Amino acid sequence: MVIPWFSYQYLREMEEFLVDSQANAQLLTAEGISTLLNGRSDLFDDLPLSPEGYEQLFAHPLANPIRIDGEDNDWENVLDYQIEFGGFDPQDSSLVVPNQFHLVLGEHNDQIFTLLHVNDDHLVFRDRNILRLDLSDHIRIEFTGHDGMTKRYVLTMTDPGVTTAYPMSDWRYAIGAAENRIQGFMTQNDNGYSIEFRIPLELIGSTSPTFGLVVVDVDDDDTRVIESITATLPSDDKEAFGLVLLKSPEVLRIVEGLGYSGANIQVIDRQGRIRVDEGGIQLASSELQKKKHENWFLFINFLLDSLYSIAETSLQTSTGEIESKVIKEALAGKANFERKFSPEEGELIIAAHPIVAEDEIIGTVILKQNTDRILKLRRDGLTQIVNFSVLSIFIFVALILAFSVRLARRIRKLGGEATNAIDVYGRLQTNRLLAETDSDDELGDLARSFSGMLARLHQHTQFLENMPRTLRHEINNPLNTLSTSLQNLEDEPAIQDRQKYLDSAKRAVMRIGTIVQNLADAASLEEALEAEEFEPIDLSTLVRSYINNCKATHKNRQFEYQGSQSAVICKVSDSRIEQVLDKLVENALDFAIDESTIIIGLTNEFGKITLFVTNYGPTIPTGHIDRIFDSMVSIRDTDTRMHFGMGLYIVRVIAEHHGGSAMAKNLTNDNGVEISITLPSHPNSLKHISH
Repeated sequence: MVIPWFSYQYLREMEEFLVDSQANAQLLTAEGISTLLNGRSDLFDDLPLSPEGYEQLFAHPLANPIRIDGEDNDWENVLDYQIEFGGFDPQDSSLVVPNQFHLVLGEHNDQIFTLLHVNDDHLVFRDRNILRLDLSDHIRIEFTGHDGMTKRYVLTMTDPGVTTAYPMSDWRYAIGAAENRIQGFMTQNDNGYSIEFRIPLELIGSTSPTFGLVVVDVDDDDTRVIESITATLPSDDKEAFGLVLLKSPEVLRIVEGLGYSGANIQVIDRQGRIRVDEGGIQLASSELQKKKHENWFLFINFLLDSLYSIAETSLQTSTGEIESKVIKEALAGKANFERKFSPEEGELIIAAHPIVAEDEIIGTVILKQNTDRILKLRRDGLTQIVNFSVLSIFIFVALILAFSVRLARRIRKLGGEATNAIDVYGRLQTNRLLAETDSDDELGDLARSFSGMLARLHQHTQFLENMPRTLRHEINNPLNTLSTSLQNLEDEPAIQDRQKYLDSAKRAVMRIGTIVQNLADAASLEEALEAEEFEPIDLSTLVRSYINNCKATHKNRQFEYQGSQSAVICKVSDSRIEQVLDKLVENALDFAIDESTIIIGLTNEFGKITLFVTNYGPTIPTGHIDRIFDSMVSIRDTDTRMHFGMGLYIVRVIAEHHGGSAMAKNLTNDNGVEISITLPSHPNSLKHISH
């Protein structure tokens, strides 16, 4: 899981880099647009009135004049900017009817064109015989003229078709003839009706045109009572006027000529009025939207949305104050950008750059663009990370499962073989395990440990099983001798002849005692070794002295020393080393051919001391080399003397107690045997070697 986490961190760093790059690119674009507008104060001087407190009604530039026919087919793309207004009951101001009508304004050749789509379930037309103009469905128009006086007009219709505008004072009766400069046309539709009309800009004032529009609904043909009034209400409780903001055509042409797509560009003057609002913010790509309907993508999207809610909490809590802050700083002369999040538009980057004329700020260029491309890159990256993580987890679980199944099978196999190694009566069936002993892992080590333990247990069991037969064989001979001697002693009348039978009986008793003593020594050897104290001695001196004793004891044999001529220091128990030499020399005497030399040697190489005894004679059979150091093992062909097979076993136990080992091998010419023990060298022995 570490790799996906680092991948996510790298992706976040890359995202920050891309967002910062896009923000700087937007800022450079805004700077380029502002450079084109620098010094053009004439483009910003025709709207001196501040828009604060007014409903801003944008009159969008029209490429061609509108045909007044009540249809919207010639409004081109201006319909995208239509504004929705709700209604209210005059008797109950709390009752609001949403989306009572839709309004869009356009400007062409100093004419203000207006298109209204009114929702009305029952139309009541004006009765020509009634002078009052407020007893039918009608449109109220209110604006401030050139003289600063408020002017009111009512747009009425007696039937679908051409409308008539009358000047009004109290919205009830006309105060003059119809105003022919306000031309309109009304058509019916399924939801109500539509009205198109135009007003000369000179009529409402071109410098700061204020404009109020009210839709009055009457539904009863008999009572003709007003059911609802829907108006373009201003803010701050001002009169029912909206400020008609004319986009600067020349500025618009400059911005459109840049051909910059995929972003919203606004030009705002120093009063905060929007002079150009061009382009829209592209939402998420169709490919991304299409993927959202895929089942797997829905799952990924759920995970990523949860991740975004954690990773981008500070960004998603941002409000619209960020945009106002960017505009204020730009109007103060500071180019800047900020990131903003909204549920409708997603994450936006807002960049602003001031427009300067004669060292004064006359406006600012605002460029808004979302980060959909970066978002798609991030989503694709996170999708790959999630896919990689899920696939990695799946593979990891599969591997763990496969490993667990294989390990369980191996353990069951090893356990079954270990269980079958002993029968129901506790007897060993084998001396080794085969399962997993060739493996190199921990289970292989365990199997080899079990196999070694089983081999030692089998050896001990064989010792116990062979003990009765060996004792019977070895003790029967002296017992027979003793029995025969006692019988002869009983039958011999002559006293002088009885002594030989007594001597024979004594030898038999001594032989039985020797057998018992040997068995006791072998049984208590390991316990006796634990009490032994080791001390550094010169093995070379000890071996030479032992050879001299052997020459004196076995005069019919030849003994020779080979090996190190200098002192060989080793920390041992000297009595036990002599016991090892006794067993090795005794074994060599039994197997050496007559008149051959028995070699006793000592070497000290590579930090190991080797003590060996070589005799010339028969070799050890191949199958017995690894077994001759076990207890109760003997390969002699004759039984002229007592042999329990304990001699070399004692040699191995003593060597291992000293931290060494015992080894036997046939000579290369197959004319003899060499039996040796290795012991760890003492540090002082290395000093002697270096000297």
